[in-house]
Amino acid sequence: MRQSHDAYDPALIRRVLAETRTIALVGASANPARPSHHVMDFLLARGYRVIPVNPGLAGQTLLGQPVVARLADLSEPVDMVEIFRGSDAAGGVVDEALALAPPPRFIWMQIGVRDDAAAARAEAKGCVVVMDRCPKIEIFR
Repeated sequence: MRQSHDAYDPALIRRVLAETRTIALVGASANPARPSHHVMDFLLARGYRVIPVNPGLAGQTLLGQPVVARLADLSEPVDMVEIFRGSDAAGGVVDEALALAPPPRFIWMQIGVRDDAAAARAEAKGCVVVMDRCPKIEIFR
């Protein structure tokens, strides 16, 4: 069944956050003033394994984690792909995520990021999609 992306059942958000252990964070930034940096730091402190994805930082470490250039460079499966890119780039990221073997169970688009067509493609492949939300904010709820 296709999920409405205008509102989410709090139980769904809790399930996604509870069943996620490993996150590929696309658009991770080394700049401590950027939201992706704050969220990555928060998720690491909460016990999640976070793999930063950023082609400009590939081969470096960010918050102690090795950075990969793209999702195809991941050396392990991830439960969630979190997208810190603009809505115009989200569809491409979703398609990269769906090409992973195995694909992630969850795709999460950060606040301000929404691509309904990409969400439909992911849901058709069995992924749960959350858009226009921040996991840090949702964890506090």
